[in-house]
Amino acid sequence: MNLYELEAKSLEGEAVRLDRFSGKVTLLVNVASECGYTPQYAGLERLHRKYAARGFSVLGFPSNDFGGQEPGSPETIRAFCTSKYDVTFPLFEKVQVKEGPGQSAVYAALRAASGELPAWNFGKYLIGRRGNVIRFFPSKVAPEDPELVSALEAALEEAP
Repeated sequence: MNLYELEAKSLEGEAVRLDRFSGKVTLLVNVASECGYTPQYAGLERLHRKYAARGFSVLGFPSNDFGGQEPGSPETIRAFCTSKYDVTFPLFEKVQVKEGPGQSAVYAALRAASGELPAWNFGKYLIGRRGNVIRFFPSKVAPEDPELVSALEAALEEAP
């Protein structure tokens, strides 16, 4: 499975071919504005800024699947992320993470590739430069957790 062969919509509803991230390492995260893990936005943004020059990006996929903790419109989500956490990484339209009718093609592909689906908000997939899933990190693993950072840095060392 190559995640970078898929397409998703930006938070503003524009089609985004994920191949624009081909050759980069990404951390794909299901995000929510009203979750106990929402402060992880700050750590995600710090990672995004720290490693961007080395070919890294965080990709945020809002979801209302877990506890109804992302009820906002795209405009509300954008305003929250910008004003509260100064988020500059790409945000995509709200998606269904859970299996079943309506599940996002991105999350169906992630499940097929890794055998994992987030059990809550802020599940993190580390994706390699070729679009392969390297590792899944559950919600409780903070963005700047040494184990996640170590895996990220190792992925950045791999040749494109």
